[in-house]
Amino acid sequence: MTVSETQNPRLPFLREKTAKLTLSPGCYIMKDKEGKIIYIGKAKVLRNRVTSYFRKGADHLPKVAKMVSLVYDYDFIVTDSEFEALVLECSLIKLHKPKYNILLKDDKGYSYIKVSNEPYPRITYALQRENDKAEYIGPYTSGYTAKQAVVEANKVFMLPTCKKKFPQEFNKSRPCLNFFIKQCMGVCMGNVTQKEYLDTVSQAVEYIKSGSKVSVESLTKAMEKASDELDFELAAKLRDRINAIKNASESQKIFDENLKSADFVGISINGDHACASVLMYRGGKLYDKADHFLGETEEAESLRENFLLQYYSDPDRIPREIYLDGEIPDIEMTERFFREKAERAVTVSVPKRGSHLRLATLAKSNASEYLSMKVGRTGKEIQALEELAKALGLSKPPLYIECYDISNLASSDMVAGMVVYENGRPNKKLYRKFSIKTVAEQNDYACMQEVIERRFENYYKGEDESFTHLPDLIFLDGGKGHVNAVSPVLEKMNIDVPLYGLVKDSKHRTRAIATGGGEISISKNRMAFALITAIQDEVHRFSVAYQAKRHKKSTYQMELTSVKGIGDAKAKKLILQFKTIENLKNATVEELKTVAGISIETAEELYKVIHDYD
Repeated sequence: MTVSETQNPRLPFLREKTAKLTLSPGCYIMKDKEGKIIYIGKAKVLRNRVTSYFRKGADHLPKVAKMVSLVYDYDFIVTDSEFEALVLECSLIKLHKPKYNILLKDDKGYSYIKVSNEPYPRITYALQRENDKAEYIGPYTSGYTAKQAVVEANKVFMLPTCKKKFPQEFNKSRPCLNFFIKQCMGVCMGNVTQKEYLDTVSQAVEYIKSGSKVSVESLTKAMEKASDELDFELAAKLRDRINAIKNASESQKIFDENLKSADFVGISINGDHACASVLMYRGGKLYDKADHFLGETEEAESLRENFLLQYYSDPDRIPREIYLDGEIPDIEMTERFFREKAERAVTVSVPKRGSHLRLATLAKSNASEYLSMKVGRTGKEIQALEELAKALGLSKPPLYIECYDISNLASSDMVAGMVVYENGRPNKKLYRKFSIKTVAEQNDYACMQEVIERRFENYYKGEDESFTHLPDLIFLDGGKGHVNAVSPVLEKMNIDVPLYGLVKDSKHRTRAIATGGGEISISKNRMAFALITAIQDEVHRFSVAYQAKRHKKSTYQMELTSVKGIGDAKAKKLILQFKTIENLKNATVEELKTVAGISIETAEELYKVIHDYD
């Protein structure tokens, strides 16, 4: 949302004041018309941060837009470092409790896991305790943790999650899909005794409270006892339940007995926005999750390091192990800083494989999903661009990508297509078509050189919307030969944009990314691979469709010249005037005579040929 000068007449004054603001770190203190503090923030560069609130056309989240509309003036306090600004910000927020600093206050609500008090109890998520004689497990500081634990327990123990009441609704309807995919025991069918059901719920509660290891040990003892008592049916059910817990523990993210004090930090970046997510494990359980928007972005490694130094400014928050989703400039120095601050052993690392890598990837996915709400893209689209940037060694995700393809039939009707992807999605309004003008015979390299040169000549002219934007990344539908042919053109025109080719296999499917000297495999980067395949398929479709249209038009032009008295010039004049075959068919004999400048007899013959054309 943008804030206009109608909504806040003080914006011109605030912009003028901010233009003179220092480039030093510090805190800024927003005030309303009555002088009341409504927001306090910190900044690495005060001028840049405060400018982001008041610049024309700035797009804000609704809450921020509301705050900006109320700002009458602001104060600021310069500090020697960003760290000092963070300490000062926390102190000022605690003192003044500004209205729009809700997310920074330590006033998180609590969540619970509820075991209902009914003949066939349900395990659900609850925001607060009620006086309903139900059992409440918690409190949890994170609703995320409680919800995930409920989902995991219900799935592992095949407990019902529908709204049916038992035993009132036994055999009243067919079982739902969960029963058939073995995610519910089918209580609604009336074939599960109340005692058996209550025992299962008790086991699920133990699983939530104690974790998978304790649950497996307890169920194993019960299975062995049932076997000794020759109750093989019960023993088989317990065996299946143990296997379900073991299978879940291999992939689930709720419990990990080895994670006594560990955080997993993921960073997601999209244009001017960035988000960090922290998954916190304590005592072998997922204890909490925190998400933070980071404001102005910078290079991923520096951004990640700056977030760590700010987030762990409180020694009590620092865990014994910190796992990152990517590198930071100086991991050893950061680790030593945390050790001295916490006065105990702390390790910081980037996992490369196994469960730690899966959890670091999960933290990054959480950051992407949280960020997606702000930038209007899906988490997968954001991750695809990040994967692509990492695979190509780019400093930031490419939000504006252009891709080119040449299409021809031998040496006739040679054309090219340019497609544009903005923030992971095609922007068809910016697609452009090129007719090859300087290349007489089939030569893909020469054609691509001509197209790229014409594209950036238009960039410098600044007349066409499609060409005024300098792309973050250029793809050519071709291999390293195409890249080597086009690179000198970009260099000659002083265009510094990463350039790569898209290589296809023998079945015309995307295989790799070509550089000037080799290839980069991207098959392991699933989301980036899907994006690149979509781009390559789209540019091929677009260029082939244009080539087919040009070929049809040129074939039709040749058909017109079969009429005596109609040469190439007159045929072209007719096509340019009427533009489509349909328009030509709708033209009268007199209109054809006037446009082409021919006799009535020739126009009548022309009219006949046009209407005989299929």
